[in-house]
Amino acid sequence: MTLALRLAPYRGVLRARWRETLQYRLAALAGFGTQCYWGLLRLMILAAFYQSGPADATDFSFAHAVPYVWLGQALLSLFPFRLDADLADSVRTGSVASELLRPIDLYSYWFWRMAAWRLAQAAPRCLLMVVVAAVILPLVGLDEWALTGPAGGAAAGMYLLATALALLLGVAVTAVLISLMFWTVSSEGARYILPAIVWFGGGLVIPLPLLPDGLAAVLGYLPFAGLMDIPFRIYVGHLAGAEALARLALQVGWLVLLVLLGRLLLARGLRRVVILGG
Repeated sequence: MTLALRLAPYRGVLRARWRETLQYRLAALAGFGTQCYWGLLRLMILAAFYQSGPADATDFSFAHAVPYVWLGQALLSLFPFRLDADLADSVRTGSVASELLRPIDLYSYWFWRMAAWRLAQAAPRCLLMVVVAAVILPLVGLDEWALTGPAGGAAAGMYLLATALALLLGVAVTAVLISLMFWTVSSEGARYILPAIVWFGGGLVIPLPLLPDGLAAVLGYLPFAGLMDIPFRIYVGHLAGAEALARLALQVGWLVLLVLLGRLLLARGLRRVVILGG
């Protein structure tokens, strides 16, 4: 069997999940409105923070923070603050058995299905957010709060790579959590705990460079930094050159580790599955 034939089922699942998710246009518009509100609110808080402290308190300026905030809102749906409810239910109810009958790799099927789901949720909101943050805000006199372009050509290229890695890293995190459901009763625990961990550890609540040095250093080497903080700091030029390449390598390392962990947990979990008493 050729490589193209082997990959065909996963391409099909990616396209089907993409088209299915894009049907929910009103949900995308509602999410966009909410994300605009939170983006402006975070910028108000950060503006007050920078105005109340000494200008040299941090090398991460308000000009860095503005794109950091807007990118976080624009790409929010890429990040693993929610589980794929359909996959979680398939493990909880045992309907995962029907997926085992397919001549495909179950982990790859899950992985690309979740990737398409996140991309389709993020795409329309991201486009609308860029229009508002980069075009409309300057027109209404809020130039300082507007989304600016990347720090340069190299930053733009590395940012695109880091964002792609962030998407895959987020899917790998979700795959680990869904695989753990073979040992749990439901996904409710992960559903409540995951957003807090991802939002704080990734820098969505407070940009990591603004945290105390020790805490920022620890969080910077955890996988959650690779979801948001690393791509956004590359975009604004706060990470550049060898330091940016080292952080990209960190993303790759965590991605490989989490994929291997997810596959291991799934293989062990499938041995525990009992279907119709057999």
